[in-house]
Amino acid sequence: MNQSYDLIFVYNADSGLIAMLGDITHRIVSPQTYPCKLCALTYSVNGMSRDWKNFVGALGRRVIFLHRDELQKLYGIAEVPLPAAFKINDSQPQLWITAEQFNRCQTLDDLKHLIKETL
Repeated sequence: MNQSYDLIFVYNADSGLIAMLGDITHRIVSPQTYPCKLCALTYSVNGMSRDWKNFVGALGRRVIFLHRDELQKLYGIAEVPLPAAFKINDSQPQLWITAEQFNRCQTLDDLKHLIKETL
C-alpha cells in the first residue's frame, strides 16, 4: 500500500459512518472547537470541496487520504499530532506538514499555498 502513493493526508478523525456523522454534527454545531483543520477547510456537509479535489488532482502526485485509525493500522503511526501530511520516502511515511502548520491555515487558499510552498 505505501508504495502506491507519494503523499498521505491524515485527518484528525476516525473512519467509519458513526465517526463521520459525529464529525459532521460537530462541525455544524461547534465549528470553532472542531479538532481537524484539514476536514474543516476541505469538506462541507456536501462532501469534499470541488476546489480542493481539483487542486489535489493537479499536484501530479499520487495522493491518499487516511483517518487517524487507518494511519495507525497501516503504518503503526499513532503519536504524531493530527491533522498531518506525509511524503513517502523509501516506502516509509515521513512527516511533511505538521498539525501546527495545518492549524495556522485559516482558508483553503492558505492550505493550498502551504502545500505548494513546501512541495
